[in-house]
Amino acid sequence: MVKSSKRMTHAKTEVQRRSYSLQEALPLVQKLASVKFDETVEISMRLGVDPKHADQMVRGTVVLPHGLGKSKKVCVITEGEKQKEAEEAGAEHVGGNDLVGKIQEGWLDFDAIVATPDMMKSLGKLGKILGPKGLMPNPKTGTVTFEIGKAVKEIKAGKVEFRVDKTASIHTAVGKVSFGGTELLENAKTLIDSVIKAKPAAAKGKYLRSVFVCSTMGPGINVEVGSVEG
Repeated sequence: MVKSSKRMTHAKTEVQRRSYSLQEALPLVQKLASVKFDETVEISMRLGVDPKHADQMVRGTVVLPHGLGKSKKVCVITEGEKQKEAEEAGAEHVGGNDLVGKIQEGWLDFDAIVATPDMMKSLGKLGKILGPKGLMPNPKTGTVTFEIGKAVKEIKAGKVEFRVDKTASIHTAVGKVSFGGTELLENAKTLIDSVIKAKPAAAKGKYLRSVFVCSTMGPGINVEVGSVEG
């Protein structure tokens, strides 16, 4: 059995055995953050869906109003004039098949990758490398598009992807503990509202089953579902 550190044990004593409103929970997450680095604040939601069925998958993207506290490195795979568009939008790495070959050799110095549809045939060979890391471009998340400039700017502005896992849960970052209280709350509400709007028509019964918030090294805090619905 793994023992909790003194820091974590103390933090847990500060969390009451009850559900908190989102407005109460987030400041508590910030209060309990006690390590030396700027911890990420995450939200976990368990949904009333069966991800084994394609018509109950929950997946989407949302631009958080206050970003995530750091600028993502964006890699763009395209050719011709679209390369210039990507560079002007702020992409750190821009190229065509040369970058595909570089990634095949193990290079992964980026946080997000965007590609034009005509390059997907070349990118197909990278599925085993990018897929497990959640980096494979996908039309559903807006990362396979001819609107390269728009896609890059959205990622830079704080666009995040959410996707239900095999346990019917979603885990997504919504900011840093150093954020202002209003910023963190607005980011969290934006994410939760987007997940609620993404409810599949095939989902039956209660959709949002549980919500927890925590920092990277902090304890989970139970959020009252009713405080974030509607």
